[in-house]
Amino acid sequence: MPDEPGQADAPGEQRELLARLRAVVGAKDAEIVVLRAELDAERELRRRLELRMEELERRLRQDSSDSGTPSSKDGIGARERRRAERADPDRGRRKDRKPGGQPGHAGKGLARDPDPGDRKQAPPPAECRRCKGSLEGAEPAAGSWAQVIDVLFQVVTTEWELPGRRCPCCGEVTVAAAPAGAHAGSVAYGPALNAAAIVLTAHANVPPEKAAQVIAMLLGVPVSPGWVDKAAARLARKLAEAGFEEAMEAALAAEDALAAGETPVNVVDRTPLPVPPAGEGGDEAGPGEEQKAESGAPHVLAIRTLDERLCWLRALGSRRKGDVTGGIPARFAGVLVTDGYPACQGLLSRVAGIQQCCAHVIRRCRAVMRLGPGSLQSWAGDVITVLREANAAAREARARGATALDQELLGGIRDRYDKAAAFGVTHNRLRDWHKGNHPGYALARWLQEYKEQVLLFTRDLTIDWTSNAAERAVKAPKRHQAVSGYWHTLETLARWCRMRSYLTSAANHGIPVVEAIRTAIEGKPWLPPLPAIN
Repeated sequence: MPDEPGQADAPGEQRELLARLRAVVGAKDAEIVVLRAELDAERELRRRLELRMEELERRLRQDSSDSGTPSSKDGIGARERRRAERADPDRGRRKDRKPGGQPGHAGKGLARDPDPGDRKQAPPPAECRRCKGSLEGAEPAAGSWAQVIDVLFQVVTTEWELPGRRCPCCGEVTVAAAPAGAHAGSVAYGPALNAAAIVLTAHANVPPEKAAQVIAMLLGVPVSPGWVDKAAARLARKLAEAGFEEAMEAALAAEDALAAGETPVNVVDRTPLPVPPAGEGGDEAGPGEEQKAESGAPHVLAIRTLDERLCWLRALGSRRKGDVTGGIPARFAGVLVTDGYPACQGLLSRVAGIQQCCAHVIRRCRAVMRLGPGSLQSWAGDVITVLREANAAAREARARGATALDQELLGGIRDRYDKAAAFGVTHNRLRDWHKGNHPGYALARWLQEYKEQVLLFTRDLTIDWTSNAAERAVKAPKRHQAVSGYWHTLETLARWCRMRSYLTSAANHGIPVVEAIRTAIEGKPWLPPLPAIN
């Protein structure tokens, strides 16, 4: 019996349906693959965003104790936390450390002058302080004394007679030279007023307009802002003519150890400083060099002796490697204490060594300790403890007159340091981070790589364990910028650095500021003592 018409087409329809089903399944499989890929991408994005959010929250929690944030910008919470930490007797300092100034700290206070320039007598008391009875005609008794130290501001105008002499040969009249800072036939302000203008602008960070107002209010002399600025420019020019910076470089180059640090500053016009022509302290500028502006933010580099007696601030066009390392005296061959800037490693070919600032290391360790979770990053606290104990041991050894630490003690310090850094590497090697390596891993590897530079102060007891001397010096441009906001040009920045270096270093050598400015205006400024030639 022949098949029915519908039955003859059944296999074809089944094959068609099967093909369509396979096509739908294939499309769905492809769609599932795409969706799974998108889901994986979303999960990865979410993971990275969560890590990034943790990083941003960590940065918001940072303050001056674990970052480079100035303490003046700390929030109220950070300040309260620091206050609580200072009140905590177990905050990591030695148990026998007494409050207040430490041994060797020079205290400051007023002492009675045995030979005062003026003596006066106060009227006798009129009534008894206990019973309020009258003391008129009462028997004299032993009294007391009180001294007042003050400055009497008095404007004094001095007119110099400048005699002339006629030459018997040619008839030319020659007039006597006016004293330094004065000019024949004109009126000028003297050294004290010049010192007031320079100290206010170069040391107290007062803008010229405000400085002129302060001088008028305090000293009673109405000066102009333009004159205030010219007074500073005159001092800077006299220092340059006397070779102050060359003498400072030579004196610093002879030191056994220096501290260095830098800070960014705001400069409106970043046109580079003029390159001195050949024969005037530098080589000839190459083609286009005089027109090429520096890239990057201008910086101030502070170079200071560890005892802070010499301070040299230098204006840099940027923080590029060549600018920073070029700011270190070329003939310096001692130990450089620095804040970990990688470019300083290029100086190892000519310096005796580099001491990494342990204050910066401790700050980085504190930042890692706050990452957690729990006590996993406690190894960073162990590093802080080791560094503090090593510094205490070095300080005690110097006090005893020793030239080196006990080898067993030094070995224990280095062993504990190694174990802490190794723990940080092991437990952070595979830890997720939103970008690059986990900060704990990066810090631990850095501590391993630069171990000898971090612990150099334990092998050479003449080296300080921090670059705090330089850090205190870079506060000056930071404070000036906070008050004035910026410098107009790199040239005015360099001028300010030269004056501030001179005033600070001269004061550290016991030179009164008025005397230092007066001798500089006369062309005979104080200069750093030059090293002895063997």
